[in-house]
Amino acid sequence: MAQGSLDGRAALITGAADGVGQGMAIRFAQAGGKVIVADFNEEKGRETTEQLRQLGGTAEFVRCDVSQRDQVIGAVEATVEKFGAIDVLVNNAYRGRGLHRIEDKTDDIFEDAMRVCLYAAKWSMEAAMPHMRARHWGRIINICSLNGVNAHMGSAEYNAGKEALRSYTRSAAREWARHGICANIICPAAKSAAFRTFEKLQPEVAAASSGANPMGRMGDPADDIGGVALFLASEDARYLTGNTLFVDGGAHINGVAWAPDLDNLPTFA
Repeated sequence: MAQGSLDGRAALITGAADGVGQGMAIRFAQAGGKVIVADFNEEKGRETTEQLRQLGGTAEFVRCDVSQRDQVIGAVEATVEKFGAIDVLVNNAYRGRGLHRIEDKTDDIFEDAMRVCLYAAKWSMEAAMPHMRARHWGRIINICSLNGVNAHMGSAEYNAGKEALRSYTRSAAREWARHGICANIICPAAKSAAFRTFEKLQPEVAAASSGANPMGRMGDPADDIGGVALFLASEDARYLTGNTLFVDGGAHINGVAWAPDLDNLPTFA
C-alpha cells in the first residue's frame, strides 16, 4: 500500500456534507478510500457524494441524525453492508444551538451537546469496534475542538462535550490498542460551516480570530485538515494512538482572540 493510501479501505464520516467533514471525505476518496457520506442534510449530502464520484472515488450517501442512536448504528451497519467492512470511523458531525452566556445555557442545550458530541461517538464506536477487532485493523478519528482547550466564550456546552469526547477517545485507545485499533483526536481550526456562519454574524471577531492565528489564516478543510486525517486513517499511523493533533496553524500555542459580544449576538443553528 502506498504511503498515505487508503487503497479500498471503507470509511464512515459523519457530518460529511460540508466543512471539515467534506474536506476529509474528499481526501479519503482521492486516496482510494470508499466513503460513506453520513449527514442529516440530504441535499448537501448527495451533492458531496456526487462530487466524490466525479473525483474518481467510491461514495454512498446515508442520511444520519447523530442525535438518534438508531440512525448512528444504522450508518455503521450501512457501511458494512455496502462496502463489506468499516475500517475507518470519523465522528465529526455537530449541530450548534448558538452562542450564549453560561448562565443562559439550559439543561436542554447541555444535554443536546453531550448527545451529539459524546454519545453519538460512543454509539458509533461501539458498533464499529467488533468489525474492526475481527480484522485486527481499525482507525477512529474523533473531531474535537480548540474551544474546549482554550475555554472559548459563548459555547460552554460544546466545550464540555468535546473535552468529554477527547477523554473517551483516549480511554478507547488504551483498551482497544491490542485489537489493532488506533483512536486519535483532531482539534482543527478551519473554515467550517459554523465558522462561515459566525463570519456573517460577527465579521470583526472572526477576522481577528483568523488574524491572530500564527499562520494568519483559518485552515482549508481539505488541504489543511483532510491531509492529516488521511494520515491518521492510513497504515502509516499504525503506531499512533490516544493522541490529540492540533491541526490549527499553531493557534493552540498561545490561544486565539475570541471575545464575541454575547449580549448582541443573534442565536444561530
